[in-house]
Amino acid sequence: MKRSALASLALLAAVGLLVGCASPSTGSANDTSAPGATPVVKQTLTVFAAASLKDTFTELASEFEASHPGVTVSLNFAGSADLVSQVTEGAPADVVAFADEKTMAKLTDAKLIAGTPELFASNTLEIAVPRENPAGITSFADLSKSDVKVVICAAQVPCGSATVKIEQATGIALSPVSEESAVTDVLGKVSSGEADAGLVYVTDVEAAGDSVEGIPFPESAGAVNRYPVGITTTSAHPELAEEFATLVTGVDGQKILASAGFAKP
Repeated sequence: MKRSALASLALLAAVGLLVGCASPSTGSANDTSAPGATPVVKQTLTVFAAASLKDTFTELASEFEASHPGVTVSLNFAGSADLVSQVTEGAPADVVAFADEKTMAKLTDAKLIAGTPELFASNTLEIAVPRENPAGITSFADLSKSDVKVVICAAQVPCGSATVKIEQATGIALSPVSEESAVTDVLGKVSSGEADAGLVYVTDVEAAGDSVEGIPFPESAGAVNRYPVGITTTSAHPELAEEFATLVTGVDGQKILASAGFAKP
């Protein structure tokens, strides 16, 4: 073979050797598919919460997701009584938060709550009226007038239970045109002008902004609702559930709740 041909073959062999020894691409340091990187496990944490917690728990869920990559918080808001029915009928939930202790007791008695629920906030009723208060409501007694269309929560709902307690303490009986299964439904009827007044929580009036006006009344101090949070015994993610509950009861959670008008339990 000619010397020039041998030189060409040697050059090709050398190039092939260099290519074969080159390190394969390993991806960027932030690529979770790279060798040695910890894979992000996608999980869904399901939280059932009272309707009056919608704004605060939506904010808490966003904060929790930001600090837990791969975790999605699925929120289910409804009247506390409806949520209890859903859980007892087998609906999957990891964390539950209700608007009173009596409602939570139904799940603890049914052995559906792990450990002891923890109180994290309290709330008080307030009279909500449409803007400019066309019916001229100034007191709880005004709600009993025959020409006033008042809307309240049903008795089995925490805000309705608190209403009944105030009626019994004052001897003033209301004749509502509607009884709703969630406090947000009461607020909706007032803000739309379907009712002259409704009994909702202080936090609901706060969240409604300019759509309604709030009228505090002293009798509400005798029916303060305390909110408990608990972990279900059927939780698929008990450790994550515990972390979420800790966020609710911790410093950050308490700041968010306080800014919405909730008081300490």
